[in-house]
Amino acid sequence: MRGRHRRRRPAYAVDTPIDKQAAPQGIKAGVKAQDVLDLALKQVGISENSLGGGTKFHQWYMSSQRARETVARDGGSIAGYANAPWCAMFVSWVGETLGVRPTVGWDAYTVTYAKWFAANQRWGSDPRPGAVVFFAWEGAKNLDAIDHVGFVVRDNGDGTIKTVEGNTGNGRVEVRTRPKSQVVGYGYPQYAG
Repeated sequence: MRGRHRRRRPAYAVDTPIDKQAAPQGIKAGVKAQDVLDLALKQVGISENSLGGGTKFHQWYMSSQRARETVARDGGSIAGYANAPWCAMFVSWVGETLGVRPTVGWDAYTVTYAKWFAANQRWGSDPRPGAVVFFAWEGAKNLDAIDHVGFVVRDNGDGTIKTVEGNTGNGRVEVRTRPKSQVVGYGYPQYAG
């Protein structure tokens, strides 16, 4: 199905405590929020195939150590990510590509991704440029209700934010304007300057 937003935890998943990813040490020096946004914005227009996958973000995730870790955590197989919802894979790919994975995080499941930020005391309600934004379409404010993820480009000052997201309703990377009422919260990567 094209345009799936929510990365639903598969039925075979086991509820396990959040895994402890690397602390922010080892971050590539000098990467700023604008660098992350520039790379994310360069991906606008990349589209999924008719099965809902097939992007370079899927390919990268499937070849990553994190895919092996999530399969060990949740069950299933790496091949299962080939056509999976990919909004979190997109955000993860941007962080990895710029060498800031230890602070941007990585996962394919939006709920686990948000819980990682919260567990590392990098969670809040301020829509800063470059923040990782987590959405619940029904407006719920708890982490378990999260449907989608992207990056904040800016706070529009009118109750909305401008974002860049993968796996939009159109099955591609797009710039969107979203109401803050759909935001569960924000994860704050550590950027230079």
